[in-house]
Amino acid sequence: MSQFFDLGDETLWNPSNGAARLFLGQVAVFEAELGMPSGVGPMENDECQIEPAVLEVFANALLARHRQTSHAIIWALSVGFTATLLALAERARVEVRWSPDDGDPDHGLRAKVRELDRRMVR
Repeated sequence: MSQFFDLGDETLWNPSNGAARLFLGQVAVFEAELGMPSGVGPMENDECQIEPAVLEVFANALLARHRQTSHAIIWALSVGFTATLLALAERARVEVRWSPDDGDPDHGLRAKVRELDRRMVR
């Protein structure tokens, strides 16, 4: 079994039930942390619609929070979710405001997003 994260009729991601459940649990955690909706969900009948305008605001707030995190444990706990959410956001064609290429503090995160994008089944 799997679940579908869709933008209209387009499937952006089709993870296993376990991966979808874990991701959606983390979505709820970070919605609470950031105090804003994510534009992801809810999951209904194995389908979850993505709201791009809301996702764009959430993704960029999450990226900003990730950049500002100097706490090693918080960074470690959030980097995987952040990369996964940003890969989904890019698939939804929302504008992710990465840092400029010169002295790019997002370089490692961008690489993780690219890696996860290649592994996220559609």
